[in-house]
Amino acid sequence: MSVTYQDSNARMSQVAIHNGTVYLAGQVPADATADMRGQTEQVLTRIDQLLAQAGTSKEHLISAQVWVTSMAEFDQMNAAWDAWVVPGRPPVRAALEAKLAKPEWKVEIMVVAALPGA
Repeated sequence: MSVTYQDSNARMSQVAIHNGTVYLAGQVPADATADMRGQTEQVLTRIDQLLAQAGTSKEHLISAQVWVTSMAEFDQMNAAWDAWVVPGRPPVRAALEAKLAKPEWKVEIMVVAALPGA
């Protein structure tokens, strides 16, 4: 069984595809000056792009892990998430408060999706 890697550097890949499953690295916002909702929307847009590049979409999400730096802003993250997720097809999800690699980041999201027809 082979593994395909996309958007790789010496340290990591943004996407790994194996046996009909697409694994994304944790995605963070490009513009960290935005509020929690804005940062979450940026991350979800990037996830859409990476899933499309891999041949799938949010309609085929299996699971998601969400890290936020403050539970006081959790509702803002959820507002962006709820507007993005496909109705009737929410993935299993875990969300927790954590210190992220850069202090200006408020959210990081990692997802797993199936390839259609796999």
